Amino acid sequence: MNTKKLESLKAKYDELSIRVADGAIIGTSEWTKLVKEQAGLEGVVSGFLEYQKIESDLRGAKEMLASETDAELLEMAKEELKEKSELLDKKEQELKILLLPKDPDDDKNVIVEIRAGAGGDEAALFGYTLMRMYKMYAERCRWKIEDIDVSMTEIGGIKEASFMISGADTYAKLKFESGVHRVQRVPATETQGRVHTSTVTVAVLPEAENVEIEILDKDLKIDTYRSGGAGGQHVNKTESAIRITHIPTGIVVQCQDEKSQIKNREKAMKTLKTKLYDHFKSIADSKYASTRKSQVGTGDRSERIRTYNYSQGRITDHRIGLTMYNLTDFVNGDIAEMLEALRIADQTARLNEEVD
Repeated sequence: MNTKKLESLKAKYDELSIRVADGAIIGTSEWTKLVKEQAGLEGVVSGFLEYQKIESDLRGAKEMLASETDAELLEMAKEELKEKSELLDKKEQELKILLLPKDPDDDKNVIVEIRAGAGGDEAALFGYTLMRMYKMYAERCRWKIEDIDVSMTEIGGIKEASFMISGADTYAKLKFESGVHRVQRVPATETQGRVHTSTVTVAVLPEAENVEIEILDKDLKIDTYRSGGAGGQHVNKTESAIRITHIPTGIVVQCQDEKSQIKNREKAMKTLKTKLYDHFKSIADSKYASTRKSQVGTGDRSERIRTYNYSQGRITDHRIGLTMYNLTDFVNGDIAEMLEALRIADQTARLNEEVD
């Protein structure tokens, strides 16, 4: 373990503790920045202090074992040695995880995009199921949900949908959901009872709110049109919906959720900025992913990541080989266990890379 780095972080934390106590800067933007920096170090520093305490106890147990002659006390020393050794190994593993480089996007809000793939109406219906699943999970986390653009089908499915989820650690928790989701079930319209396979593509994009991305007016093609679907007479009679095409990349975004064209334009521009950030980030990530030992976190949107089998009540994530049999609860937003398993798998892969 990198003890020198931990000592350095502790020294930095102690320095920050002195600076944030300076009455001359309390309440200023500098003070806020320092407090945030200190809070970011708190977990690893407190973990390091616990590690040092366990290490000290372990030395004491070893000294007792070497010098003690009383049989009962020797047995106690052996038990403490075993207990503290196991505890030290556990704490060391926790510290290694805390020292892993943090994804700078983890604390960002996300834009989730869902598109029906192969399977026609059945794919569109499952797309709606996934949209509902993520929104129900977001509600459990008490995150804010805001629709950007939802294109519904006549039978209640979605051709494509985009919506923003805002809250603490939204990208950190949802980032591994990007990819192809496959459903195997008997459609309501199937009279022979045959199982059909359909696919839906999910993309989870970190919001690019604080990222400097230059968007030139000459690179944009902006169209207005009348909103479709539910929304009342006002929506259908005015050209409030906005479609923006970024000519250099061919990226197209649209928004028809608001009645105001100005608000739709603001949302569309925010989505465009996020998609441009994701576009260039994906290029960089694909180069990095070629060296990864785990497919978790590569963000390859063409990769089939999960199968939802309704006849068996089963969900299988193909990247980590995890199968769960709570499909009904899962599609009703109970996805926390799966998300946590993906997070741990990613951490494990990254730790293995550190060792190599």
